[in-house]
Amino acid sequence: MPETTVDETIAAPMAAGATSPVARERGEPAPAAIRDQRIYRDFGLRDDEYDRICERLGRLPNYVETGLFSVLWSEHCSYKSSRRHLRAFPTTGPGVLQGPGENAGIVDIGGGLGVAFKMESHNHPSAIEPYQGAATGAGGIIRDIFTMGARPIALLDSLRFGPLDEERNRYLFGHVVAGIGGYGNCIGIPTVGGETVFDPAYTHNPLVNAMCVGLIRHDQIARGTASGVDNPVLVVGAKTGRDGIHGATFASVEDPHGRERSAVQVGDPFMEKLLMEACLELIAAGAVVGIQDMGAAGLTSSSAEMASRAGSGVDIDVALVPRRETGMSPYEVMLSESQERMLVVVRRGEEARAETIFTKWGLDAVVVGQVTDSGLLRVLEGGALAGEVPVAALVDEAPVYDRPAERPAYLDDPAVMSADALPESSDLAVDLLDLLGRPSLASKAWVYRQYDATIRAATVVRPGADAAVVAPPEVTGGIALTTDGNGRYVYLDPRAGGTHAVAEAARNLTCAGARPLAVTDCLNYGNPEKPGIFYQFVESIAGIAEACRALETPVVSGNVSFYNETGGADIYPTPIIGMVGLVDDLNDLTTPDLKEAGDVIVLLGEAPSTLGASEYAAMRSGQALGPTPGISLDLEARVQGFCREHIHAGHVRAAHDVADGGLAVALAEMCLGGDRGAAVELAAAGRADVALFGEGGSRILLEVAAEYVEAVQGAAAVRGVPCAVLGRVAADDRLSFNIQRAEHPDHARIELSVAALRARWEGALPWAMR
Repeated sequence: MPETTVDETIAAPMAAGATSPVARERGEPAPAAIRDQRIYRDFGLRDDEYDRICERLGRLPNYVETGLFSVLWSEHCSYKSSRRHLRAFPTTGPGVLQGPGENAGIVDIGGGLGVAFKMESHNHPSAIEPYQGAATGAGGIIRDIFTMGARPIALLDSLRFGPLDEERNRYLFGHVVAGIGGYGNCIGIPTVGGETVFDPAYTHNPLVNAMCVGLIRHDQIARGTASGVDNPVLVVGAKTGRDGIHGATFASVEDPHGRERSAVQVGDPFMEKLLMEACLELIAAGAVVGIQDMGAAGLTSSSAEMASRAGSGVDIDVALVPRRETGMSPYEVMLSESQERMLVVVRRGEEARAETIFTKWGLDAVVVGQVTDSGLLRVLEGGALAGEVPVAALVDEAPVYDRPAERPAYLDDPAVMSADALPESSDLAVDLLDLLGRPSLASKAWVYRQYDATIRAATVVRPGADAAVVAPPEVTGGIALTTDGNGRYVYLDPRAGGTHAVAEAARNLTCAGARPLAVTDCLNYGNPEKPGIFYQFVESIAGIAEACRALETPVVSGNVSFYNETGGADIYPTPIIGMVGLVDDLNDLTTPDLKEAGDVIVLLGEAPSTLGASEYAAMRSGQALGPTPGISLDLEARVQGFCREHIHAGHVRAAHDVADGGLAVALAEMCLGGDRGAAVELAAAGRADVALFGEGGSRILLEVAAEYVEAVQGAAAVRGVPCAVLGRVAADDRLSFNIQRAEHPDHARIELSVAALRARWEGALPWAMR
């Protein structure tokens, strides 16, 4: 291993990764000590990775340089386990203006406008400090959007927690929701949709995925590049502290939740509001060459990644970075993940304009360096060199692993694939009430009432529907938004589960009357070094990619979160799909709530044949039981296209995706939304509980005006779309199912008042949270 000795008084060029007298006074170990005492392991670097760094540099890295590599070569920043497999995603299409590789993706919505959107995780910080972990997750994803030059118009989330009968899970749930609401409400961006699921697989290991959506003109798109030799580099926004140091690293290690709270950032939404306005004003002024959020790995990632995209170099003098703590070392300044900060490259001569704009908003805008043609990231401290590494080595040459993937034995265990062996229920009415009282299926009003969903006055479909819809005044029509995923499905069949996640997200948008456009994802998994876990990842990626191609929804941005485990127990593999769609005409807006007594209830799609992977089977057995239902993407596309066609024709008053809980829960939700009853006649080929509570894809319930039913049925026959008339919207407040079963002379019957359904559905979460 190379070891060069030079005079350790820092001088350019740094030939040996030397340690300066100032660094020695701070107690920073010398390069040889970092090697000999394996200090680099504490930074998250493996032995072979450290050897590779030494070979690439031709010398031993010093403390600062080791820190730079440790964060940018972490799983969180480098995607070293996932990168080769993410290439399977379709990422281009006629409407894609910006695909993966930037701070957010952008799709065209016509009229010179685009929608910028992205989703990211803040799982590990939220497990340690749930309020700040969730709040800074919201803050970080908002910055990714306005970094592109887009004005954020909506937030969504996707949350997973363990059962609420455990105090720790209640604590995590309550504080995560408060953190998301607190940040979004203060900054003035509506939180319009999302989902919340509870399962023992997420006990003490919550998933906190946040999505932000923004509106942008095509000519205002900004990108994260550091180009133009001698262009000044500015740190703008809040001052730098010691919070969040090595946050990227601790999110990239096995069982990270015992780590210190200092790895969790602290957010200030009022500061972010000022930063957002200042950045958008500077971008609109045409002064910006490149801009990037200082998120994971802080100044290190933003400077190196911006230089990498441009093929340039960057010099940063950390002594110039505004700080709120004294005595910070170059290592601390470069790795700090203090919030509400951006790195901006402006055209030379525009420094004064940038300073004027940011001063107006009460923020710092300080030149801390410049763009170079050296291809190096040079870290200076008052002009003295503290570290110098090739940008390509930090970013482009990060290791990429081909990890082993092995099919887990449980997937072939008959005891796990045994949902249909459950004894048939003797009381279907009680089952329906119990399902509606399960926290995963119950009303989420306890959550979204803590969020301001209507600020900015653009929200036209609020939380609680299949998809949220916002209608900014600049847009003709509306923008439909959803997040969706089912970890139990993916656990029991990774490939089919990934396919279902995309199909259901698209179905949610379709039920709102929207045409799905594109996808962002947040891919949450356990430890990728376990072959069984990596099998789940690889197979679910294949399913997602297949569905995105079939439904013409390219993946334009996303995030991977590994090492989601506590005490060696991994979460369910949980890919979350965020999807954006376009409602061309607001007259086509459709919601799930039943509207008119006497209207006909129609089911599109095929009846389920299994209880596998259902919430009902999990409720009855206390565990995930398979198999996951199969899905035909051809049928899915036909059902969704048919649904949109008849919404646009004015034949459909309400539409609702049949998903978790099956047909009975979906119809109950439609009754609850409209405060109306329904009477249904259902023919079951086999078990009544399969017909009522079995799950699967490609099913949508429609409320159709009686005069259009014949036209809908005729069109369905021509299009090859299964279509069955189930019953009518009732004039009273009773929901009734009359199930005729083949080879059973007796009928199974449920009859419940909407008031009884509502009491169980609305009371579940408030009761669970005491």
